[in-house]
Amino acid sequence: MKRFAKGIKLSSALLAVALTVSACGGSGGSNTASSELPALGDRYTPNADTPAWQLDTKKETTDLTWYVNADWWNTDFGKDLVTKKIKEDLNINIKFITGDDTKLNTFFAGGDMPDVITVFDSNSAIAQKASTWAWPLNDLAEQYDPYFNKVAAQDTINWFQQKDGKTYGYPDYSNTQADYDSGQIPAKQAFIIRKDVYEAIGKPSMKTPEEFITAMNKIKVQFPSLTPFGFNAIGTGSGSLGDGFQDYLGVPLEDKDGKFYNRNLDESYLAWLKTLNAIYRDGDISDDSFADDGTAFDEKVKSGKYAAIYVDGTPQQGGNLQVFMSANPGKEYIAIDGPESTFGNKPILNQTGITGWMISYITKKAKDPAKAMQIFTYLLSDEGQMLMNFGIEGETYKKNAEGKVEFLPAIKDLQENNADKYKKEYRIGEFIFFGHDRYKALSDDSFPESIRQMQEWGKGKLTPHFILENINPDPGTPEARSLTAIDTTWYSTMVSLIRSKSDDDFNKTLDAYKKVLDDNNWSKIVEIRSEKMQKNKEKLGMK
Repeated sequence: MKRFAKGIKLSSALLAVALTVSACGGSGGSNTASSELPALGDRYTPNADTPAWQLDTKKETTDLTWYVNADWWNTDFGKDLVTKKIKEDLNINIKFITGDDTKLNTFFAGGDMPDVITVFDSNSAIAQKASTWAWPLNDLAEQYDPYFNKVAAQDTINWFQQKDGKTYGYPDYSNTQADYDSGQIPAKQAFIIRKDVYEAIGKPSMKTPEEFITAMNKIKVQFPSLTPFGFNAIGTGSGSLGDGFQDYLGVPLEDKDGKFYNRNLDESYLAWLKTLNAIYRDGDISDDSFADDGTAFDEKVKSGKYAAIYVDGTPQQGGNLQVFMSANPGKEYIAIDGPESTFGNKPILNQTGITGWMISYITKKAKDPAKAMQIFTYLLSDEGQMLMNFGIEGETYKKNAEGKVEFLPAIKDLQENNADKYKKEYRIGEFIFFGHDRYKALSDDSFPESIRQMQEWGKGKLTPHFILENINPDPGTPEARSLTAIDTTWYSTMVSLIRSKSDDDFNKTLDAYKKVLDDNNWSKIVEIRSEKMQKNKEKLGMK
C-alpha cells in the first residue's frame, strides 16, 4: 500500500533536536524521569497468553497525549465507530496533538513530552536517539504485556534494534519476508492500457523497444485524441519512471559482488529511457506530462486521456480508475505484460518494506506506560486490525461462506456514495497506527474493482527491497549533502534524457550526470551504502 504521504524529511529543526538531546545527556525530559519503569502493583499479573488490556483492573479512565508529526492527522478520538471501540475496550481517552518538525523540537527542548510520539522517518536524528527519550518495547513487554511478543513481528523488532540490543519504536505497514512469501500483499505497480485501445491495435506485444515504439505509433494514428503514453506526475522526484520502472524491468538491487549498484546507469534501463525518448520525439508523450501535478494527472486518468500508463501506486489511482471504468464499460484500464528487460530479467516489483512508514514510541514521560503499551498490543492484534480495517462484525461487516469479509450493504453504500459521512462516522481504514497490508487480503471490498485485475497480474512479481532500506549516508555528513545534490541532478537528468532532441543530446546529458557523480564523491557514497547493505543482510540473516 502506498502511504498517504512520502513521510516527513529530516530538517534543520531535527538537527537542532539532535543537538538538544546530545547536550542534555539524554534529554527530552528523560533526565528528570525515572530510569526504571513504574511497578504495576496489584492492577494485574502479566500473562503471555492474554493481552494486558483484558487483565487490567484499573477503573479510572487513562488520559494520554499522542503527538503525530503531521498536520494532516485527524485528531478526533471517541467520536467515530473505530475510536469509540478503542476507547471502550482500553478505558482510555487520547488527546492527539499534531505539528511539524518545529513543534516536535519544542517537546525535546522544553521537556514537556507527550505519552506517545509518532514520526515518519526512522532514520532521523530523533529516531536514532530514541534510547534517550523512549522506553524500550522489549522492557515494556516484559514488565507489562508479554502478549505483545505474540502480535509483533520478530523480524520487525530485530530490524529496529539499536546498538544497545533493544527496540524503541514500532511501525505501521512493515512487511517482512514472510508477508511477501504469503502472497497476501498486492502489487502496486503496473503497465496498464485501455482495453478498447489494446483490442483496436490488435493486442500487440510491447515487450521490446521496437514493439513498444510500433504500438505507440499505432495508438497515435488510430486514437489521435489520446496521449499514447503517460506516467505518474514527476514533481520534484522521478514519478513512476525512476525506481518503479527499474523494478518493472528487473534492474538488479546489487552488483555481482553484493555491493551497491547504481540502477540509474543500468544498460537495460537506459535502453528503455532511449525508447521513451524515441516515442517522445514521435509525439507519443505529451510535454504536459512533465509539468502536470498530481491533480492534473488524476483528472486525465479519470477521463481516460492516456491510452497506456506506467503507474506506481494503483491503490491511490483506484478511485480515478473506477470513475473511468464506471462511465466507460468495456474501455477500462487493464494490466498487461509491457516493457521487458533487454537482458531477460523478470520484474522485481516493490511494496512497502520492513521499515514501514510511520513509527511510534512510548516516551519516558508517559504517565501510564503500561496502558500505553496496551494500545500498541491491542492495535497490533487481530482484534485491533479487524476493527481498524473493517469495523465491528455484525455492525459494519460480515463473513461469507468462504470466510471473506464483506461490508454490510448500508456501509458499502456509504463508502461508495458518501465518503465524508463514512469517514466521520466510521473512520474505517483511516486509523492506521500499526496497520498492515495483509489484512486487506481478507476482503474484496478492500480495493475498488478497477484495480483487482492489475493486482492479479502482479501476483508472483513482488520482491523485497529490504537490503536497500536506510542505506543513505547519515544526515549532516558531507556525503549526505553530496547525495542530495546527486539525486536532484538525476531527477532533472531523467526528464532531459526522455526529452532529448537527438541521440547525441541524450549521450551528452548522460555524460553530464556521470560527471556530477565524480564531482560529488560518489565512490564514498557507494562505499557507505554497501556497508549498510551488508549490515541489513546481517539483520535479516542473509548470507
